[in-house]
Amino acid sequence: MKLLTVAIPCYNSEAYMSKCIESLLPGGEDVEILIVDDGSKDGTAQIADDYAAKYPSIIRAIHQENGGHGEAVNAGLRNATGMYYKVVDSDDWFKEDAYLAVLSKLRELAGEGKGLDMMICNFVYEKESLKHKKVMTYRTALPKDQVFTWDQVKHFLPGQYILMHSVIYRTRLLQDCGMELPKHTFYVDNIFVFHPLPFVKTMYYMDVNLYRYYIGREDQSVNEQVMIGRIDQQIRVNRIMIDYMADQKMLHPKVRHYMMNYLDIITTVTSIMLIKSDTEENLLKKRDLWQYIKDKDIWMYLRLRFGILGSAMNLPGKGGRKISVAEYKIARRFVGFN
Repeated sequence: MKLLTVAIPCYNSEAYMSKCIESLLPGGEDVEILIVDDGSKDGTAQIADDYAAKYPSIIRAIHQENGGHGEAVNAGLRNATGMYYKVVDSDDWFKEDAYLAVLSKLRELAGEGKGLDMMICNFVYEKESLKHKKVMTYRTALPKDQVFTWDQVKHFLPGQYILMHSVIYRTRLLQDCGMELPKHTFYVDNIFVFHPLPFVKTMYYMDVNLYRYYIGREDQSVNEQVMIGRIDQQIRVNRIMIDYMADQKMLHPKVRHYMMNYLDIITTVTSIMLIKSDTEENLLKKRDLWQYIKDKDIWMYLRLRFGILGSAMNLPGKGGRKISVAEYKIARRFVGFN
């Protein structure tokens, strides 16, 4: 069995995917790299096949009809043989020294027979306009260099969340927890991180800057105008998370607290994008979203509606909406808009 499966969802990625793949090759035979060509129209499929032919014991190319980022992640998970599973977007990459340190630690923990459901590492915003790169760390919230449980998790700061960039899950946990990401939908990385959390019992935090998260392409899903244009997909993801949270009745208190905070920021991002679009139609969609939460679970509604972020999202009139947009700073920190 491979130690780690890394899935690379690719759609028309010929211009940058090689950098991503090359950054993963130093993992050698410990790593299985799955290049998932999601119905690309350019040279992505050929690049994937060329790499698979060159490194047959490490790389596999998976070709499928276009199903979106979520379906590419699903395909990777269906085909994964590694003990652990990581998703790396095709325009991102790993820092080699951190990568090798993570593999060494995973190998050590596996050899000691210590069960580990989730590993968390730092990630770096590789934003072209910034001279000094922002690093998301978890030093204030998580114990370092030890296996720990939710009992030992401390307070997460505003804007400090475990994202797809920072997480490595145990493959079997993902396969057993029933997660299936929706097709043809952006922003499903939030579901990928959110859905497995009730099943996570043991964690390990390595204070290394593993993942380099590139921000700069105009067509990127975290471009603000692109996100507003895809707001219905953001709402779809938000509602899926609301439904899932409403069904969670028996959770560790710290898991519930963290998941509610995560749902809070997702709902804040959705609300801000609807407000910033500045159309009557989207303001109605914001109202409908909050009504949906209220109808689904009144206690969830009260928690989100009268929390710090939710109260700012629902102030009346144009003046209220101006205050709401002030919460944009927190949303920017979470999303990392280009």
